Amino acid sequence: MTLQTLIALVVFLFPLAYSPGPGNGFFAALGATGGLRAAAPALAGYHVATFVVTALIGAGVGLALLTDPRVAAILKVVGAAYVLWLGVVFLREALRSDAAGDGPRREMRARFADGAAILVLNPKAYFIIGLMFTQFLAPGADGLAAVLWITLVFTLNNLVAFVAWTLAGVAIARLFAGAGAGRAVNGVFAACLFGVAGWMLLG
Repeated sequence: MTLQTLIALVVFLFPLAYSPGPGNGFFAALGATGGLRAAAPALAGYHVATFVVTALIGAGVGLALLTDPRVAAILKVVGAAYVLWLGVVFLREALRSDAAGDGPRREMRARFADGAAILVLNPKAYFIIGLMFTQFLAPGADGLAAVLWITLVFTLNNLVAFVAWTLAGVAIARLFAGAGAGRAVNGVFAACLFGVAGWMLLG
């Protein structure tokens, strides 16, 4: 990959990674309710899944299946339901923490599998990955090496963006920290997860 191609790829990916979307909305909510440390397993799961799925699509594996509208519809519904369930779990735990008098905010954690599922169950991610390879995988390129370079840049760009969104969630939670504020903060970010679910379903 030439330097010129690398710069063009990063410019192409920048608005996709940093603008609001299901993935960064999820991690902003997770950062607000648990912090960066609590978000780390889900961040790892999301980006391991990103690397694997991106490399497979770049190599042409399962591309026909992923572009099937019936498969996309199933992934959309299952993915939205999964994020909605996470939002309910977070809200229930937040309210339970407040009721028990454990402080303004209870640390929420998401698993490696939760992060991976956010990527795998989001059909929009497959569309973006396919578009990226259409634009940047030149005919006659060095096959697997080119696919892996593009995959690595895509994954690292997403990782930086999602860590930034997670830290933004942490900052917002700290801004509104204080006695009596914990329930409201947790409720707002649980609502963000509900919004992410709606985004995935209706977008």
